[in-house]
Amino acid sequence: MAMMSARRDGGAAARIDTAVARIIREVRRRGDAALIAYTREFDGVRMSRSRLRVTSKELAEAPARIPSKDRRALELASARIAEFHRRTLAASFAYHDRFGMRLGQIVRPLRRVGIYVPGGSAAYPSSVLMNAIPARVAGVEEIVMVSPPAREGEREVVMAAAAIAGVTEYYRVGGAHAVAALAYGTASIKPVDKIVGPGNAYVQAAKRMVYGAADIDKMAGPSEVMVIADSSAKPAWVAADLIAQAEHGSGDESAMLLTPSARLAQEVAVALGEALRSLPRAVAVRRVLANRAALVVVRNLAQAFEIANRIGPEHLELEIRDSRRWLKHVKSAGAVFVGALSSAPLGDYIAGPNHVLPTGGAARFASPLGAYDFLKRTSIIEASRQAVDSLAPMAAQLARMEGFEGHARAMEMRLEVPGGSEA
Repeated sequence: MAMMSARRDGGAAARIDTAVARIIREVRRRGDAALIAYTREFDGVRMSRSRLRVTSKELAEAPARIPSKDRRALELASARIAEFHRRTLAASFAYHDRFGMRLGQIVRPLRRVGIYVPGGSAAYPSSVLMNAIPARVAGVEEIVMVSPPAREGEREVVMAAAAIAGVTEYYRVGGAHAVAALAYGTASIKPVDKIVGPGNAYVQAAKRMVYGAADIDKMAGPSEVMVIADSSAKPAWVAADLIAQAEHGSGDESAMLLTPSARLAQEVAVALGEALRSLPRAVAVRRVLANRAALVVVRNLAQAFEIANRIGPEHLELEIRDSRRWLKHVKSAGAVFVGALSSAPLGDYIAGPNHVLPTGGAARFASPLGAYDFLKRTSIIEASRQAVDSLAPMAAQLARMEGFEGHARAMEMRLEVPGGSEA
């Protein structure tokens, strides 16, 4: 069961797929010309091929063009995100088994990846950091960012974030056409090995359609938050955390409180009303609270965790006594925020772990975006004479059980070489 699953309009989804398939065909056929035409059509921006790519000089100078307090915040967040993701890296390994066979795994970074960052009139520097920094930590050589241009000029804070995060190429293009360019390439944009990053329904459809030409991260859905709270929780804090994930603006965000305290639920309801009076995005939040939010009184905390594990929320907050002790009961969540001080927005921006999290119940089987998503693993098998003599007969038996005589003979031939040949 997904967390209050987003409404799906089959007809709308089909129309989006049809439109995106046409856009992808046009980009593959017309290349940069299609990118320029679609940028004018969808973003209202006249683009030229010479302006499609942000120059290296523009990118390098971007951090100096933003206010120093913004730059310091981006640099601190960048350092913390990098520190966390370095700890998640897998290492190559090799060992000899008891038959003398050398086995191992080589871990290498992808060579070139694409980062999609939503844009237009909005600016999301945190999306730049959370998608690009894990790739940089993994050792990716070429990090290519695409983001829709703004009508009113450059989004300097996004460009600065790109420079700080280690983006090597930045293109002023967004939408499904940008995804197609990343996957198949144009004269200006070389194809990438993987595409990551959030986007609207058209971007998500494009990522799904180009999969195979390039890998993708995951199909991101609307933001979700679940708060498990007891009578020790502060109603205003709980209300603020529910509001934080409801203000993104799609109307499909979800917010849920699970508590054994009926009094807390009532106080949170009051606190929500009070907080909305001064909130800039109150209209968007009210829409979510009216249609996709719930304050649920449960029998006890055990039932709350049972519900949470069945749903698998994107963000799970534990605003309860002995919250760390209860952490062991969490089986399914994208990220867990332990204790009342640990609000989900802290993780959205600066804590260090990634804010690209599984949604729609996918936390039951999926993980946050990480440096490991930009690594590929290659298995290594190096047989010794002892290993062949000991294992090939049984391997041949297994092959014949499956009807593959050619497999069996390929292994048995090596039993016939006197002394073996270990090339």
